[in-house]
Amino acid sequence: MSELILVETQDGVATLTLNRPKRRNALSPELLQALIDGLITIKRDKDARVVVITGAGDKAFCAGGDLGSQVGSGLLELHNNRRNFSDLFETMFQLGKPIISRVQGACLGGGLGLMLASDLAVASDNATFGTPEIKVGLFPMMIMTLIFRNIGRKKATELMLTGKRIDAAEAERIGLINHVVPLEELDDAVHSLATKVASFSPAVLQLGRDAIYQTMDMPINDGMQYLRSQLTLNTMLEDAAVGIGAFLTKQTPEWKGR
Repeated sequence: MSELILVETQDGVATLTLNRPKRRNALSPELLQALIDGLITIKRDKDARVVVITGAGDKAFCAGGDLGSQVGSGLLELHNNRRNFSDLFETMFQLGKPIISRVQGACLGGGLGLMLASDLAVASDNATFGTPEIKVGLFPMMIMTLIFRNIGRKKATELMLTGKRIDAAEAERIGLINHVVPLEELDDAVHSLATKVASFSPAVLQLGRDAIYQTMDMPINDGMQYLRSQLTLNTMLEDAAVGIGAFLTKQTPEWKGR
């Protein structure tokens, strides 16, 4: 596996670390591909029920796209390399396992997109968020749809048009992240959330998470029809019987994963 990422699995939680601390974990084409490959490996790992994505070092979760990697590249090459962004987000959406972003330091541009493509996000109180691309004559095209799917249009547009940074408290208030905690409590907060989610049926987590992404942009009537069929599938899972049986007998369920 590439040295650009680190992967460790423990207690059902696979931690994937962006490992470019000297470059503030900026997303080069090579790192984007390494992330895709790492997530595919985690998807096949039956011991991994939940994924935590974080960045090495204390300065940044991810400072965004690596502008330095674009120097000397031709226009066609740059255009093709950007496919890695959409491929990464698609891989995340189709992973079948919940993804939690653990954020400290800067979370900017493409790094913000990486966090928003996760299902949940916990940040330290020293984290900052923003889309600074406008300041260098660019616009956050590749993450725009993710921003609009997470927060309201006015706040989203303001972030993109001004390039300003916001702190973790503001990010939590507008819905960019789920929780903000003191830096010294970040690891415990992420571990608690990840292990809680990992304690549930992996089969039900996959079915439910897939349904979230499938119905995200459906008209409401189509979404209701689709979800009705998914509920029927849910009730047919062995883990549904296990969970109901454990509830009725006041025991802890032992999930079968099917």
